[in-house]
Amino acid sequence: MNLSKRKLGLMLSTAPEHPNLQTVVALSRTALDRSADVYLYLIDDGVAAKDRPEIRELAERGAKLFVCAYGCQKRGIPLSDPDTFTYSGLVVLTDLINGCERFIALN
Repeated sequence: MNLSKRKLGLMLSTAPEHPNLQTVVALSRTALDRSADVYLYLIDDGVAAKDRPEIRELAERGAKLFVCAYGCQKRGIPLSDPDTFTYSGLVVLTDLINGCERFIALN
């Protein structure tokens, strides 16, 4: 099924060791395979996943990646690689929730 011009939003708030990371990656890959636009927001403990190879692969495939700047600051994670990630706050998360046909939060 071609999902071009459809928008899927995903939010990950759990640490990279949690199985939710693999769920987010699998959902994102499937949506990208079907030509959907994918928007991934990493928040809370999920910000630690930003440098994982599977997350970077999603960016290379066209997913738009957003990372909570406050979550990084709170955990001492540097705001690096601005070409891959957009560092933002809850206003952007709200815009993603409102702007996507489907939004899935993995907590």
